[in-house]
Amino acid sequence: MRSGTIPLHSGSIRLVSETEQPPRTTDEAKALAATAAKELLARAGADHFDAMVVLGSGLTGAADTLGSADIEFDSTELPGFHPPTADGHSPKVRSMWVGEKRVAVFMGRVHVYEGYEAIETAHAVRTGIAAGARTVVLTGSAGSLRADIAPGQPVVVRDHINLTSTSPLKGASFVDLSEAYSPRLRQIVHDADATLAEGVYVATIGPQLQTPAELQVLGQAGADVVGRSIALETIAAVEMGAEVLALAMVSNDALGAVFHPFESERALEVVEQRAPRLGSLINRVLATV
Repeated sequence: MRSGTIPLHSGSIRLVSETEQPPRTTDEAKALAATAAKELLARAGADHFDAMVVLGSGLTGAADTLGSADIEFDSTELPGFHPPTADGHSPKVRSMWVGEKRVAVFMGRVHVYEGYEAIETAHAVRTGIAAGARTVVLTGSAGSLRADIAPGQPVVVRDHINLTSTSPLKGASFVDLSEAYSPRLRQIVHDADATLAEGVYVATIGPQLQTPAELQVLGQAGADVVGRSIALETIAAVEMGAEVLALAMVSNDALGAVFHPFESERALEVVEQRAPRLGSLINRVLATV
């Protein structure tokens, strides 16, 4: 899997029932998120969240170093949420404290390749923002398209290329993405760790891997890392007026996978080993915001 994301459990494709249809418009999606946010706040005993985090493939361990846990429960108990079927993702959501800031941490996500609509993949982000979060931190595993970005290295996303051929927005929502990834938050994360590289994240729909020719084209287009998330959630977050910071944890050398078989277990292991470090980094960022 050259993109570095984690494969589905065997046979775990989500089927949509006739009574469980996704929102038809952005406004409907935000209304559903507002309902979920009300329940989330009630469960957490809070009047608002200051920030929210989405943890990607293999990164659930980041929650243990991100802050002090308050309460944790299954996100599927909230309206509109579905259980992730990809390895390395948890359905749990955790209310946490980073200093005096209350943070909602979603410990997994759903993807379009699992059978969900793009508008559904942004539900956690919309819910967190509806619950008051103005800072959104997105994380995910990714394959590196650059020789100088090695596995185990977090990359600060400065821009994205959305090759999913879809959008989490439905309706006349003309969103300016010229600064989708907040320059202010990127500066804060670089102040926290000056060694971090920045790069362009390319989002593909999956679940198939990229061909050698596709990887070559992605590199020529200016992409630095490749994955299957982040971009759609970012679009939804920007549309709702939040600031976004995205961190892509490199799980494998995508170009090297052209010549050597990809080992999904090894890629997941790399990300899991680095998750605590990423959690500490996010802690330092949120403490400063």
